[in-house]
Amino acid sequence: MPVSEQLKVWFQKTFPKKRKRRTETPSILPRFLEESSLVGGLVFLTTVALIVVTSFVGIKPSGFQILPNQVASIRIVAAEAFSYSSPILTERRRQQLLKEAPHVYRITMEPYQTFEKHVRELVRAVGDFREIKDDLIVGQAQSRIVALANEFNSKGNYRLTPENLSQIINSTDQKTLRNLIDTGLVSIEESFKLGIYDENDPTFKFSLGAVAIFHIANQENKIGQKRVESIEDALRSVRINLRAANVQPQTADAVIRIFRDALKPNLRKSEAEMEIRRQELLASLKPVIVNVQEGASIIEPGQPVTQEQHEQLREYQRHLADKNAGTVDNQLIGRILLVLAMVIAATFYIRLEHRRTFQSNGRLALLSLVVFVNLLLVRTCFELGNVETFLYNNQLSAILPYITPTVLAPMLVAILIGTGPGLLMALMISLFTAVMFGNRLDLLVMSFLASTVAIYVSRNLRKRGRVVTAGFFAGLSVATFTLLFNFVDGLPWSTLIYQMTGGLATGLIEGVVVVGVLPILEGLFKRTTDITLLELSDYNHPILRRMQLEAPGTWHHSLMVANLAENASNAIEANGLLARVACMFHDIGKLVKPEYFTENQLDGYNPHDEKTPSFSALVIKSHVKEGVDLGLTYKLPRPIIDVIRQHHGTNLIRFFFHKAKQQAEDTSHVQESTYRYDGPKPQFKESAVILLADSVEAASRSLSKVTPQNVEELVDRIFAANIDDGQLNDCPITIAEVAKVRESFIFTLLNSLHTRIAYPGQKSGEKAPKKSSTKSDERKTERTSASTSK
Repeated sequence: MPVSEQLKVWFQKTFPKKRKRRTETPSILPRFLEESSLVGGLVFLTTVALIVVTSFVGIKPSGFQILPNQVASIRIVAAEAFSYSSPILTERRRQQLLKEAPHVYRITMEPYQTFEKHVRELVRAVGDFREIKDDLIVGQAQSRIVALANEFNSKGNYRLTPENLSQIINSTDQKTLRNLIDTGLVSIEESFKLGIYDENDPTFKFSLGAVAIFHIANQENKIGQKRVESIEDALRSVRINLRAANVQPQTADAVIRIFRDALKPNLRKSEAEMEIRRQELLASLKPVIVNVQEGASIIEPGQPVTQEQHEQLREYQRHLADKNAGTVDNQLIGRILLVLAMVIAATFYIRLEHRRTFQSNGRLALLSLVVFVNLLLVRTCFELGNVETFLYNNQLSAILPYITPTVLAPMLVAILIGTGPGLLMALMISLFTAVMFGNRLDLLVMSFLASTVAIYVSRNLRKRGRVVTAGFFAGLSVATFTLLFNFVDGLPWSTLIYQMTGGLATGLIEGVVVVGVLPILEGLFKRTTDITLLELSDYNHPILRRMQLEAPGTWHHSLMVANLAENASNAIEANGLLARVACMFHDIGKLVKPEYFTENQLDGYNPHDEKTPSFSALVIKSHVKEGVDLGLTYKLPRPIIDVIRQHHGTNLIRFFFHKAKQQAEDTSHVQESTYRYDGPKPQFKESAVILLADSVEAASRSLSKVTPQNVEELVDRIFAANIDDGQLNDCPITIAEVAKVRESFIFTLLNSLHTRIAYPGQKSGEKAPKKSSTKSDERKTERTSASTSK
């Protein structure tokens, strides 16, 4: 078996896989979707189509676009006669018919039956009293009469007085009383059968001398018109019948007192029959046709547009569109060209200022998605103007342009991609919103101002609450603009307050929505915000805790590299937070075999002394792949995994390469590729800074004396080695930025590797004794050489 195969088998036995390795390289399909120009072109065309559909389809381009209740600035006159069916007027006619539909009632005899029961009980009680009347003394008889009257009154809120009952008892016998009661019951029964209404009910207002005719449903559910009586009419009939009886007038009046509270309205509305009558009326309803003559005014300037005028304007636009299809096509083509030109301009801007975004189909898809969703929300607000609630309320309709969420896409893009693309999104959203709402320049300026303020406040984001603050200031800018601009136009204060409140509330809501949507978009499009980076910088992250316990030397090295990289990244205006957090994770692959790296070797034992150079190089290189594997396992963000993969580039592991040459009989058999990292080289500025910082920090530990000259020579040597080796060729970092990184490294190293004063008992300048050991010297040489190779 060849030596290489034996080495491979031995390595697999020595370092068995403890877990299934996650995929390091994207599969063919994700890579194709991310990098293919065909997919990028499809995203471009889809964006244009979505913007056109969202912003212009359904909004007729012919004529002036204006919302109901909005104050018109121009006069629109019909160039030719046309007619149309008016849903608004038809609906008004429908409501009028429903309002005019007659009420249908049913007659209930329950009030009569209840009173008949109570009055006959009273007659029986009076008969019983007559039988014992002679046995009672005067006082007892009167008390009994009072009790009888009160008992009767309590049954139905009647008003029979003891005096009236005493008159009836003293002036009639029992038979006469029964006849009088029967006469009264017959009279009111007839009135109840006819129907009794309450003349004090405002629903029943009839002119003097009019006859009350009601629609009455009988037991067979047949509806007919019928004369009914008022309570006073029914009571008049009772008086006439009882006074015609052969009794004293005082007695007749006393009996009438019994019947005056028996008469109550007995008409009950019948909803079922009323619905039948309504449906019969609606069946005869026909659409209202409006004829507009040539030269007739449709919209008048300086006046709020009514819903009828808005409907007429839309029908006029539809009439022109149906008559001249070619004109509409040309106008639609013009709108498409407008969108196409805007998207092309945005593409050129991204190509010039954000090349990485231009080369990433995922980022382009993110831009397309947020623009489409934002314009869809704007269109939804626009369509609210056609809802009845807004049509009939001037103040609600007036706030529509100011509650339109135009800040969402700019804030999201600014946070996820950058402020430049965010401002571009702000311009696009503001432009299409202004066109949608009738080419309103004031709305364009206001929306762009609010978006710019939100982007400014949310820059350098460190806390999620800052997003809500940005939304608040965006809403505040809308409220301020509304006050200044619309106050000059003379709008009433009530409308201004509505508009300002709506704008401020919308800004706050947008901030809250952005906070909620950010994690979703971060995961969906694999974007990493500074907020996520801050969460990862917690030292209690599981993998960082492992480093602190299992590889403390590597952990300390990572923190030192983080300080170097963060300061240098800030110096060249790169993302210092990304550099710091990435440095904390860049060597997590060393957790697999920490004892093979010098910073973790505390007992003087170096396992490399027993291994061949090629094997040692294989172990050293493997920490990159192991780090990527751990990063995928712990779901670290893509930029951090990229740093792990790129932080050594394709550098040569010089110590083991030279060692292999020294041990080889024929140096031509020593392949340099065996001792080089697999790469790739750094692809972005932060990654390049980390590569240099990693090498400089490791090499700085070999300095016997820290002086400005020694530090500068070390930094220059490492920079020159990496530049000559082409490690920065694939990174968009300039020579001027490399010079700034160099100055930052020197400054940070001189401040972190400072000397201390001599302690008592130690001579000035005296150092601790060194252990002279070949292994120690080899480890120092190994560290220095390996660091230089980085």
